[in-house]
Amino acid sequence: MKVTFPHMGTAYIPFRALIEGLGHEVIVAPACTQRTLSLGTRYAPESACLPLKINIGNYLEAAELGAEAIVMAGGIGPCRFGFYAYVQQEILRDIGCDMEMIILEPPASGWRPLLARLKYLTQGVSAAQITRTLRLTWAKLVACDRLEQLSLTVRAYEIRKGSTTKALQQAYREVDRADSVDMVRRALEEGIANLQSVPQDRQRSVLAIGVVGEIYTILEPFVNFRLEEQLGEMGVVVRRKIWLSDWIFHHLVLSAFRKQREAQLVSLARPYLQHFVGGHGLESVAHTVQLARGGVDGIVHILPFTCMPEIVAQSILPSVGEDYQLPILTVVVDEHTGIAGIRTRLEAFVDLLASSRAKAGSRSEKGRLLTPAASRSS
Repeated sequence: MKVTFPHMGTAYIPFRALIEGLGHEVIVAPACTQRTLSLGTRYAPESACLPLKINIGNYLEAAELGAEAIVMAGGIGPCRFGFYAYVQQEILRDIGCDMEMIILEPPASGWRPLLARLKYLTQGVSAAQITRTLRLTWAKLVACDRLEQLSLTVRAYEIRKGSTTKALQQAYREVDRADSVDMVRRALEEGIANLQSVPQDRQRSVLAIGVVGEIYTILEPFVNFRLEEQLGEMGVVVRRKIWLSDWIFHHLVLSAFRKQREAQLVSLARPYLQHFVGGHGLESVAHTVQLARGGVDGIVHILPFTCMPEIVAQSILPSVGEDYQLPILTVVVDEHTGIAGIRTRLEAFVDLLASSRAKAGSRSEKGRLLTPAASRSS
């Protein structure tokens, strides 16, 4: 069976290893482009979330390459992500694209449907091969996240713009080519060494900006207009708490223990938000508090237009920013958003933060507020 899946940052690297290891031919859709977006917006409802539209474009471009089936995650809660696969399936059928949709629902929605889908994907594959495949997939997933995390610091100090991104892309290619856990480990070590060897000016004064928001708009560079690269090349160390490996681990592996994770996030988000609101809304508030306590100079909150959980977070974050004396820039993206506007806003935000630091000195030297105002915590 020729299988494809949506694009989301570097997810194609571990997902390719997973599907191939289960005995299927993988059709990786082309990297997201304006054509991908145009195809998706042509057929998706106008009010649909931007990720749903991009996914439709991914599937159609993969179908052109011969893909026969789609593997897509499901979801629970008030976020519309839980309906994505079903809506997308109906859209594809309506336009005559008869691709099979294999939906992997999280365990919290019931083990039986998930196990049935996994059995369908793994039929004829030995238990030993499944184990090897899962180990290789996880190793690639973690390796990609570690490489990207390191790049978010190195890029702020690079002497020649683009050198960090070039080294990072080469490291990704080596991880993608690796066909064993040991080879992934070696590719990771080599990638880390190459990133660290990028010529850097460590005497340079840099800012630290946290990025929070909806996972797809954070991880897919086409959708966020390579926001983190842009910030890095402006001399900004980017910090974030959302990583693909964490999402996979909590969404699929630990989904049955969602209440415990929610309790941890609520303890951070309190008193601003005290319950799950779907998607990554709770995480956006909790992570903003966590990053504020960690000493960032500002926060960029990115979300798709009409994303309900992030709209909830957006209404709360000004209070967090006020209490922690932390500037917050909200970036809302849809098919009409342009890179020039995003670039201008990011440059203005970085200039604002640099000016504030120059006038007031570092926050740590000025006894930066690390806990919410007494009036809010009482």
